[in-house]
Parts: sequence; structure tokens; C-alpha cells
Amino acid sequence: MPLTSPWRADFPALAILESQGQTYLDSAATSQKPQALIDALTGYYTCGTANVHRAQHHPGERATRAFEDSRIKVARWLNAACPTEIIFTRGATEALNLLAYGLEHLITAGDEIVVSALEHHANLLPWQQLAKRRAAKLVVLPLDERGIIDLEAAASLIGPRTRLLAVSQLSNVLGAWQPLAELLPLAKAQGALSVVDGSQGVVHGRHDLQALDCDFYVLSSHKLYGPEGVGALYGRGESLLKLKHWQFGGEMVRVADFQHADFHAAPLGFEAGTPPIGGVIGLGATLDYLSRLDANSIDRHELALHSALRIGLAEREGLRLLGDPQLALVSFTVDDIHHGDLAHLLTEQGIAIRSGTHCAQPLMKSLGVEGAIRVSLGLYNDGVDLQRFFEALDQALEMLR
Repeated sequence: MPLTSPWRADFPALAILESQGQTYLDSAATSQKPQALIDALTGYYTCGTANVHRAQHHPGERATRAFEDSRIKVARWLNAACPTEIIFTRGATEALNLLAYGLEHLITAGDEIVVSALEHHANLLPWQQLAKRRAAKLVVLPLDERGIIDLEAAASLIGPRTRLLAVSQLSNVLGAWQPLAELLPLAKAQGALSVVDGSQGVVHGRHDLQALDCDFYVLSSHKLYGPEGVGALYGRGESLLKLKHWQFGGEMVRVADFQHADFHAAPLGFEAGTPPIGGVIGLGATLDYLSRLDANSIDRHELALHSALRIGLAEREGLRLLGDPQLALVSFTVDDIHHGDLAHLLTEQGIAIRSGTHCAQPLMKSLGVEGAIRVSLGLYNDGVDLQRFFEALDQALEMLR
């Protein structure tokens, strides 16, 4: 396959993996890292580390400046109105839990929290548990045959008791963009807050959160070619004012005595303790790297690669795609073959894919499957990767049949 990636050489791990006979097709779980990130982390840790926002010495000032520069870069990447709308967390999962606890005071018995049938556990369980704590009702929006939230059903299910809508931008199982432009206004019309899980979507293309008009948006750095253990929560200015503090400790407090404490507003008020400083600085360096690339070229490459993947799978008998994947990943099952057996044989041939429920067990149950194989792509993948995958797949299918 002639598809080539001009950015592949920017990710040094790929050459090492290739020398070991490994082909990496699991970027939806976590991505490989560019040299620009590695250099930034090395520079930070070798030039002297220091805590942020609290030291008067030069290392502390340098670390604080780099840390806050990353906040500016994330805000620019998402087109937030200002950097103070960005809260750094230790991942998208923590950001979603922050919201579930920080907004709990707005939920009373009989209120409704709306999610969709495709949600990752990270965007389901915090709301499920919040509903239990507050005697609220968890409402699940159904999907159509393409794996897209059914807007007609959503219009009937989002009503006057809806207090919050939480949905994914791009499904980590079905690879389908969700109709947020039509869906979010349904919640807004009822006075409900909206939360968008952008963990998968933020990786592909640029997204204007002011135009999207959601209240909150979360992302994970490690899927966006950045370091692990770092995430970001965007909150529209007036929406952030609704959040109650959920973690307590150093840095987030303005004034304290033994009986009382007064806390900072966002973002510092929601960044208790020492944050993942190196990771945040690394995320900023990753966004610098991505900002230098031609976004249109990346879009064309990813679409062409995804099309080639879908075509190749369609040519093989007995394979069934889950939904109608549009970008970045494809999940599939094979008639009369367990996904775990197939994954084992692919792994033995050096193909790194994912098998299982992909942290979306309710979705799998609704689709009538125990699990599936998922192939997911990054901007560094190319036609050779797909060729190796298909060769390994054919051998594995022949053995299992």
C-alpha cells in the first residue's frame, strides 16, 4: 500500500518497535510520542525541577512560566475564550470525576442525567454513581444502526427534568463522530449543562469549543501524542462558577485557619497539590509540535488510511464491523471466532491491536457481542502497517478456521 506518513520519523519509538517486529495499531488506547515531547521532558528534568506557583527562586519561576505557557497553548488549541478556562487534571477520567462531584449540588431527587449508549466507562460510571447518590435518574440515549446517537429519540428524552447531558465526541469503539451541533442545543434549551468527552475526538482535527458551545470538555494528553498522567478540563467561564471544590490541599486555598478556609476560583482552585508539572510542560511541547504540522495533510492522510483499512476488512469473509466507523479506528468481530483467540494470534505475529470490551461493556451488551477486535490509527501509521496487519490477519484466520 503506497500510503506514507511524512511524520513517522518524528516518533522514534516506531523505528525501535519495527526493529523488534512490532506494528503499532492501538493509538486509541494510547499514542506514541514525538521527539519534541521527549526533548521537552528531558530539558525540564535535566535543567532543574521546581514546584509551581509557590516559589520565589529562579527554578520555581521558570517552572511556573512553562506550566502556565502550556495552559495558554491548550486554550489556543481548543479556542477557549481565555486560559483561565483550562484546568489541568491527571487525565480525562479525573476531569469527569471532578465534574461529577463538583456539580453534585445541582442534582436533586428526581432530576435526570442523560448519557448515550456508546459511552466509555469514564463518561458513564461517574454519572451513574452521581445519580445513585442523589436519587436521580440516569437516562440513556439510544443509537441508530450507524452507531450515532438517535437525535429524534434524544429530542424526546431530554426534557424539563434534565440537568446534565454527558456524551462523547468520537466513540472509542464505533469510530463515529456524534452530532453534537444538533444534540447540545437540546440540552441548552432545557437549561441543562453539557459535558463532552473529547478524549478520542481531540486527536483528530481542530475543534472550536466556543463554536461548539458546550459547558465542559475533557481530554487526555496521552491520546493526543502527549505524556501520560495529564488531562485537561475546559469549562466555559460562567459554567466554571457552578463547580464546587472537590479536592483539598496545597495551592488551591487562598486563606485558611483551623476552622475555616477560602479557596481560589478556577483554575487554581481545582488543581490541589503538586500537579504533574513535567507532563503539563510536555503537553505544551506536543501542541507546539502539532501546531507546526499541516492539519489538512493530516486529515487527508488519516481519511485515506482509514478508508484502506475499511476496504481491506470488507474484502474478508465473515468479518462484521461494529457500526459505521468514520475515522481513526474500526472495531470488528469474526463469525465463529472468539476475539481473544484472534488477538492472541495477531500478537504472536507482532501486531499491536486491542481486544475486548474497550471499557464500554454496556455498549457491547447492547450490540449483542462479548467483545471485539479494535484497530486504531495515528498520524504516524502508513500503508506498510496495514499490509502487515492484513497479512497477519489472513494467517490467523486461516489457522482458526
